[in-house]
Amino acid sequence: MSSLKRLLSLCALPVCLAAFAADNAAAREEILITGSTTVLPVMQKAGEAFMAANPDISLAISGGGSGTGIKALNEKLCQVAMSSRDIKDSEVADGKAAGVNPVRASIAVDALVPVVHPENPVRNLSAEQLRDIYAGRIVNWKDVGGKEGAIVVVSRDSASGTFEIFSEFIMKKEKVLPSALLQSSNGGVAQAVANNRRAIGYIGFGYLDASLKKINLNGVEATRETALSRAWPISRELYIFTNGAPAGPVKKLVDFLLDPSKGQKIVAETGFIPLGKK
Repeated sequence: MSSLKRLLSLCALPVCLAAFAADNAAAREEILITGSTTVLPVMQKAGEAFMAANPDISLAISGGGSGTGIKALNEKLCQVAMSSRDIKDSEVADGKAAGVNPVRASIAVDALVPVVHPENPVRNLSAEQLRDIYAGRIVNWKDVGGKEGAIVVVSRDSASGTFEIFSEFIMKKEKVLPSALLQSSNGGVAQAVANNRRAIGYIGFGYLDASLKKINLNGVEATRETALSRAWPISRELYIFTNGAPAGPVKKLVDFLLDPSKGQKIVAETGFIPLGKK
């Protein structure tokens, strides 16, 4: 081969590789997934394993809250919405008006757990005491068996399914006090409580770690067993929603998430409760 031909062939190589990469990327199907930050760690870890097993499918996963995810599904901005609460009648109606039929699938069980700093001596609250703390009627830890000190209330924002579940089961639709520190994610709540000895918050079961101490409610401890039996007063299922019955790549993802040896195993690995153990 002449020097000129060799030079031309070398110059063409990057173009060929770029074209091959573009063709390969074009061949991959992308699933857009958004919504609940509670479901997010399950979906992220399961998503990595799913893409490794299905290299022709790409997942783009983001949080933002349950309401945000369902809204995105209804606006056809995603194929899968993650939610830590069930869909509302108004959201079903919005979907129908836009030609979207939200279909629900349960992928895990969760316990919503009140948490404090590990140095806080309080171990148990009644549901009424917890409500009074979040409503602003109990403002000092000494009034619930703790040390003298103002209670710092940490809560999720109103776009969160976690907030709505807490509001339904604990607040009984009563408003959280205006001075509460609102966080946009479970991780934000966990960090805020771990960094403040006087704080209280609530998070999904999978976010519990050594930096936090869980609080019993009405003498019941939040465990996998009490969540599954519903003895824990704030138990719930975690969902994904699709537009109609899942099909194609989306069905592959749903089947993966529900497979006891695949997605459900990852549910347990992320600290949540697999459906198969009910």
